Amino acid sequence: QVQLVESGGGLVQAGGSLRLSCAASGVIISFYAMAWYRQAPGKQRDLVATITRGGVTNYADSVKGRFTISRDNAKNMVYLQMNSLKPEDTAVYYCNADSRINSYWGQGTQVTVSS
Repeated sequence: QVQLVESGGGLVQAGGSLRLSCAASGVIISFYAMAWYRQAPGKQRDLVATITRGGVTNYADSVKGRFTISRDNAKNMVYLQMNSLKPEDTAVYYCNADSRINSYWGQGTQVTVSS
């Protein structure tokens, strides 16, 4: 059974930082491209950051220079370091593993940024 479990969310003031973690089980993430998405209330789920199997990263324009995605294949973990947080970053953040054949999602972790 594949599980992606996000953690590290919470309430933070604008300008603060959080580090999200995604722990994978039942799947070897080295075979997958990994990504973080987010969904704010009443809005669609949007891509935040991706990291390929080879470690190439890509970011949404809204988070470039503030967020950093990384992966530790040995630990089967993916991370999202979020700095200089803004109220508009408030959302549920989801971890995704994608192999083009299979795609798996976590349950999400809430991030709330107060102004």
